Amino acid sequence: MENFRIGNGYDVHALAPGLPLMLGGIEIESPVGCVAHSDGDVAIHALCDALLGALALGDIGKHFPDNSDEFRGIDSKILLARTMELIKAEGYKVGNADITIALQAPKLARHIVRMRETLAGIMGVSVSDVSVKATTTERLGFVGRGEGCEVYASVLLYK
Repeated sequence: MENFRIGNGYDVHALAPGLPLMLGGIEIESPVGCVAHSDGDVAIHALCDALLGALALGDIGKHFPDNSDEFRGIDSKILLARTMELIKAEGYKVGNADITIALQAPKLARHIVRMRETLAGIMGVSVSDVSVKATTTERLGFVGRGEGCEVYASVLLYK
């Protein structure tokens, strides 16, 4: 009998002019980017939290603290790779990941395939095992006002 574990993650970052917008491991052309200690890839951060949460390993802040110089400006793809090392050390594999990015602008539809390919490559799974969806909040709340980006992620792990 296989052992299944489900995790969910959530992250949010403020947006500010003049910063790069990194989402799902790729840079998106945008006049604003995420304010963060690392590169601010809110999608990867939520995904890491989902992966860690599925195995009750804490959260991204426990493993990669935002007050550590070691992680200042770090490429979040490195954080995801390190998170995957922890998952594999526990004997688990990724069944699938489902990510929803809430961002008013810019539109992300043309970037989704590249995000899926990038994330799948890091996690060592098929692109068909990684879903990335984008939505707006219909101009409601901090996301709708263009003040921030939020991401929800769910994963299924199996042994």
